[in-house]
Amino acid sequence: MMTREPIRVANFSGYFGDRRTAVDEAMAGDPFDVLVGDYLAEITLASLSAAYQRDPRRGYVDYFVDQVRPHLAAIADRGIKIVTNAGGFHPAGLAAALRDEISAAGVELRVAHVEGDNILADLPRLQQDGHRFDNLDGGAPLREWVATPFAANAYLGGWGVAAALSAGADVVVCGRVTDASLTVGPAAWWHGWNADDWDALAGAVVAGHIIECGPHAVGGNFSGFLDVPHRTVPGFPIAEIAADGGCVITKHRRDGGAVTRDTVTAQIMYEIQGPVYLNPDVTVRLDDLRVSDAGPDRVAVFGAGGAPPPPTTKVAIFGPIGFTVVNTVFVTSPHVEEKIALIRDQLMVDLSDEVTLDLTPIGTAAEDPESQWAATVALRVMATAATADALAGADLARRLGSLYLQGIPGYFHDGAAGLHSSPRPRVDYWPGLLPMTALHHRAVLDDGQTISVAAPTATSVLAQPVHPEPKEAPLPDRVTRAPLGVVTHARSGDKGGNSNVGIWTRDPRVWLWLKGFLTSDELRRLIPEAKDLDVDRHEFPELQAVHFVIRGLLGTGGSSNTRVDQVGKAIGEYLRSRQVLIPDDLLDADPDDEPTHQEQR
Repeated sequence: MMTREPIRVANFSGYFGDRRTAVDEAMAGDPFDVLVGDYLAEITLASLSAAYQRDPRRGYVDYFVDQVRPHLAAIADRGIKIVTNAGGFHPAGLAAALRDEISAAGVELRVAHVEGDNILADLPRLQQDGHRFDNLDGGAPLREWVATPFAANAYLGGWGVAAALSAGADVVVCGRVTDASLTVGPAAWWHGWNADDWDALAGAVVAGHIIECGPHAVGGNFSGFLDVPHRTVPGFPIAEIAADGGCVITKHRRDGGAVTRDTVTAQIMYEIQGPVYLNPDVTVRLDDLRVSDAGPDRVAVFGAGGAPPPPTTKVAIFGPIGFTVVNTVFVTSPHVEEKIALIRDQLMVDLSDEVTLDLTPIGTAAEDPESQWAATVALRVMATAATADALAGADLARRLGSLYLQGIPGYFHDGAAGLHSSPRPRVDYWPGLLPMTALHHRAVLDDGQTISVAAPTATSVLAQPVHPEPKEAPLPDRVTRAPLGVVTHARSGDKGGNSNVGIWTRDPRVWLWLKGFLTSDELRRLIPEAKDLDVDRHEFPELQAVHFVIRGLLGTGGSSNTRVDQVGKAIGEYLRSRQVLIPDDLLDADPDDEPTHQEQR
C-alpha cells in the first residue's frame, strides 16, 4: 500500500474557556487536514456535569457551535474534518445542534458522534458484576467513597473517531475520549493503521499530547516566555504526523509565539506519570523520545515506543461533598502572622462545628516596603461545610465585615469586589479503573447507523521503570547561590490528586549536574508541602529532564482541594524560583547549545 503524506492536524482549543477566536485564526492560517478541539479537563468535567444535572438537554460546550458557524461553507469547500470532545456529557445533543446549523447554512457536511463513555446509569450493575472501580491513587473500591456519584465517564480511545471518519463523517463529536485520542483517531484513519501498529499509534499519542493544550506548544505557559516573540497572542499548534508515527510540530506562520525544542519538551513533560504513558489504544514508552530542530518553528519528535494497552481504562467519577464560600481580605505588616492568628480566632467565635475554615496567606511583606502594597499580604479565607444551610448560617461575609472596628490594625478588603456568603458546591473526583471489555464504545452516524468498537484483543501491564536515586556528589569549590530557573526550564500540572513537575535543560553540562543534584529528598526540601508525601522520580536522558510525581499534593483532585493553586500549575515556577548552590562554570550555560547524543548520555 502506498504511504500517504503526513496528516496535518491543527488544534484550536486546549480547554473549556480557551480563546474563542481560535477557529477564525486557524481558518485564516496555513493549510491543514483536520481541526481538533479539546475542551475537557477533569475539573471541566466537574463543572459541565453540574450543568447537565440542571438540564439533561445540555451538558455540551455551547460556544463551540458559535465558533464553527461562520466557517461551515469553507470547511465543506476545503474538505476539512473536525474532531472535538465538546460533546461533554451529551455528544448526541451537540451533534444534533450542529446538523441544524449545517442545514441552515445549506452546506453538505455529515456529523457523527462517539458515545459509550457515560456509564453513570450502569454503575450499580457494573458494581454488582464485580467491578470495584479501585481508586488509582489510594486503591480503595468505589463503595467506600463518601460521595454519591452524579457523573461517571470512561476514557475512550481513538478508534471510534477513526471509524466515524472512515464511514464518511466530516465532523466527529466526542464525549470523554482521552485528549490524545482526538489526534490518534484521525491519524489512524488517514494512514490506515491496524490496531496493533503499536509504534505508530504511540507516536500519534505523543503528537496528540503535545498539541492538545493549544498554545502550550507555541510558547504559552512557558518558563522561557521572555524569549518568545509576539507572545501577547501565541498561535495554535499543528502536528504533521507521518505514517510511522513520527511528527513535526509547527504553527501557523502568520500567528505569534514560537515552536522550539523547549516549548515542545515543556508539553511532553506536562501531566505525565513517568516514562510509561497509558492510553486505551496503546501503552507509550517515552524513554527514548527525542526532539530536534527541523526548521524555523518546526520541531521533529520521534523515538516513541509502543506496546499493547492496559486491559483497563480510567473512569472519571464525580460526586458532591458539600459547599464552600471563599473571600479575600488583606493584612499589612508588621506582625503579619499574629494578625492572621487573630483573624482566625475572631472568625471562629460561635462558629458551628459543621463549618471548617482554611486561611491561606498569599505572598510575603517586604522587609522595608517601598509602597503600601509591598507591605501587604492577601489572606484567602475559605469556609467549607457538608450543607449549604450550615454555610449560610455561618454568613462568612458578615463575619469578615464585622472585623473592621474590633480586629487587627489596617484590616481591609477589596471594596470593588465585595464580600460573599453564597455557597458554591464542592465536587470530589474519583479516578477509578474499569476493564475496557465492560464498555460499549461506538460511533453513531448521521443516519442512525451504529459502529461498535471492540475492546483491544492484546493488552499488557507495564509498570513505571525504577530509576535509582543518584548518590550525593560533592560540590565543586566555586559555587553561587542562584535560582534554579537560571539554568533550567520547568512545567507542572495535575493528575487527579497528584502534581507532576518536569525540570530540564538543553545544556549537557547542566544536565550532568541536574540529574545528580535533584533527588527526591532535595525536591522535598525545595517544596516544603511535599516533605511528608510520596514522590516518584524518573529521568529522561534524551530530553535531559528529571520528572517527579508528588502524590497527594492536590488532595483528591482539583475540583475539591482547598489549595489556591488548585491544579498545581505554578509548582514548576515555584521550584525554579528556589535558590540553590549552582557550580559557577554552569552559570554561563548557553541554552542554545545542541547536545550530541553521547553528551546526553
